[in-house]
Amino acid sequence: MQTVRDVMSTDVQYCTPLDNLYEAAVKMRDFNVGAIPIVDDGRLVGMITDRDIVVRGMAEKRPGSTAVTEVMSRDLVTLSPDDSVQKAADMMARHQIRRLPVVENGRLVGIISLGDLATNRYSDERAGRALSEISEQDAIH
Repeated sequence: MQTVRDVMSTDVQYCTPLDNLYEAAVKMRDFNVGAIPIVDDGRLVGMITDRDIVVRGMAEKRPGSTAVTEVMSRDLVTLSPDDSVQKAADMMARHQIRRLPVVENGRLVGIISLGDLATNRYSDERAGRALSEISEQDAIH
């Protein structure tokens, strides 16, 4: 059985609670990612997505200097590195999310994305199903 550890990205860019929306947006642009974990002393405390910046940040007329903690999601769905790739795909589909932080003892150790699943031949079908379900939800919203 393949595990999340086998396919997750470990070179994860992150922000701290001291960063602001502008700094998070620049990191997303520079590293071509749509979500950034918020890490405080090694511990995952939140996630901020490009959508969070637009909808919770700019659309609510908060300037780029607003702290990431003002708009980040705190109620996170996470995985363990020892969870199965199938569980990752199922969780992405069930929760309608494209990226899941991977934590061990509360510490961020990686991120697994639909792209990671799609490039893994074991889970192509599951990743496709998850992407299809997530895309359907995106079209509704």
